[in-house]
Amino acid sequence: MSDDDLVSRAQWGNLEGQHWAVLVRLSTDENDDEPVTEPVEGGRRRGPMTGRDIKSTKEQERDGRDFISRHGGTCVHVYYEPDTSAWRKKRVRLPDGRVAYRVVRPVFEGALEDLKFGRAPDGRRLDGLIVYDIDRLTRDNRHLEDAIDVVERHRRPIIDINGSLDLLTENGRATARVVVAMSNKQSADTSRRVRRKHRALEREGIPTGGARPFGWNDDKRTLHPIEAKLLREAALGILGGAPVRASCVRWNEQGVTTPRGSTWSTTKLKLVLRNPRICGIRSRKARVLNPETGSENERWEVVYGDDGEPVQGQWERIITEEQWKALMEVIGDNMAPGSGHNSRKYLLTGTLRCDKDDCGTAHRATKAPKSANKPPGFFYYSCPDKGQGGCGGGTKIPGPDADKAVTELVIAKYEEEAAARQAVAAPKDWEGEEELTRVREDIEDAKEARRQRILSKERYFAMLQEFTAEERRLLRDRNRWIKHRHASLGKPVDLQAEWDDLTLPEQRAYVEQTLTAVLVAPAVGRRKPVHTRLTPLFRTEEEAQDPDDDG
Repeated sequence: MSDDDLVSRAQWGNLEGQHWAVLVRLSTDENDDEPVTEPVEGGRRRGPMTGRDIKSTKEQERDGRDFISRHGGTCVHVYYEPDTSAWRKKRVRLPDGRVAYRVVRPVFEGALEDLKFGRAPDGRRLDGLIVYDIDRLTRDNRHLEDAIDVVERHRRPIIDINGSLDLLTENGRATARVVVAMSNKQSADTSRRVRRKHRALEREGIPTGGARPFGWNDDKRTLHPIEAKLLREAALGILGGAPVRASCVRWNEQGVTTPRGSTWSTTKLKLVLRNPRICGIRSRKARVLNPETGSENERWEVVYGDDGEPVQGQWERIITEEQWKALMEVIGDNMAPGSGHNSRKYLLTGTLRCDKDDCGTAHRATKAPKSANKPPGFFYYSCPDKGQGGCGGGTKIPGPDADKAVTELVIAKYEEEAAARQAVAAPKDWEGEEELTRVREDIEDAKEARRQRILSKERYFAMLQEFTAEERRLLRDRNRWIKHRHASLGKPVDLQAEWDDLTLPEQRAYVEQTLTAVLVAPAVGRRKPVHTRLTPLFRTEEEAQDPDDDG
């Protein structure tokens, strides 16, 4: 049978002797009404689905098989697309390296490729593809053109059960393009209504869908007694100088999981801490695009009401708004080196570095040989051989002695900074409050002058840029004051008393928060105390703010 004959017969509904596949898709396009759900095996339910999802995947498959059988054909494969949107775009990287947004449907695209070559995934001949209706095929114009290309150039028919899809004739293809464009608009309209509904809920401070937030009960309003206490302790501990990683390690050891049952990492915990929900403020996730790299990052955004003030959420808060602002000054938004949570089994691997001839290679820990007559478990830190990237030795140092010396450095540095915070109390009131108020008044005056056409567009935007830059400067200054005030009033961690009770990852977190590296000098002459060979390189205040992120 020729390819033209195949298309012609399919056009008249004659599938005699042909091998066909069925494509079934369950949509996850948003619906502004109550979501319809479909029961599946194992008791889990899918959703939400659009109004078009009156046919489940099982029903679509059954109807497709029946159609093929009634018209004399054989069904050789079923392509399943569960929980897949035929409209919503995702960020992808193109072969040439550019970033673009496309509807991603690997199953659909795989089905078209199989059709082009006329082979089903199991190797049997494949003559055509059937779907329930055009809406099950696609709501994206690019994908429709791909399907048309398969029919036109490769002469493989794609039809539907209901007769609304005709890619076999010029008139049918023109109609399909119009129908897909209208379906695309319907999805866009639905999405817009959903967004509008969410914005209305946000302005009222009402919690919406999604997983239960850590620290709250299933109602998302009342506090979970255990989780809320842990989260409050973690936040206040970080304000007192504890690394973020310390809480993650402790929670994981205690079996405390995220609401989805996962273990904790600094990235996950910081996502919770950065959310204004923790201090009772309504927030939403915002995506920020980097125009240079094309990458997209998520961040929490405060929701403001019509009065310009943050919307207060209809739930119990865990910490105060002032404490949350101070917390943001400590953990910040930037990624920095030093995670303190890898599989290293020694305190100073990755921190000690060779100081011989400007080598700079990280030391490795090696157990002492039996011939050294050392106690069980004794080890050394040493620079790797030249073949492994080092300088060939000369700066080997006893591990236990180095651990002790660096621990004393870290504790002394921490206590020095804690004492300085306690000694230099922040003023009770921030001195820039009046200036900030005046700048904000200037911004409003400029907006009003622009509305009345007193200011030209060019002059208005020049003034607005100047005023907003000054506002940002004052806000940064106020946040530093908030951080300083909490640090000076809060109770710092007693690191000297608690060190031996900390786990190795927690100890490593403190080391990496305090030091960028410790240089180890060669041993010269008679053996001298280990600390005389060590040169600590302390982190600056900016570097130390976020050294234990998951970067």
